[in-house]
Amino acid sequence: MSTSLDFIEYVCEQIAGVGQIRYRKMFGEYMVYVNNKPILLVCDDTVFVKLLPCLDEVMRDAEKGIPYKGAKEHYILDIDNASLCKEVIAILEPITAVPKPRKKKQ
Repeated sequence: MSTSLDFIEYVCEQIAGVGQIRYRKMFGEYMVYVNNKPILLVCDDTVFVKLLPCLDEVMRDAEKGIPYKGAKEHYILDIDNASLCKEVIAILEPITAVPKPRKKKQ
């Protein structure tokens, strides 16, 4: 089951106000970008964030899961808790790099 467009739009509504938000369909699922930085991975209508030490305290009670086959374990973010989502993004956004543009094939 892949993520529905309604769900990805709900995710974006829940985090409104944290910066410039956009999403991109990738490998049948979605990546949510905040200020052009990849912050949230959305797979099968579930929101994932990387397991990083800076999130250990705020995500201590969160479930963990594998977003897709071959991926590392991630935290599962409770997207219905808008204040938690915004807190997680406030922690991740400053330490996440903007991806480098890919070179075009000639």
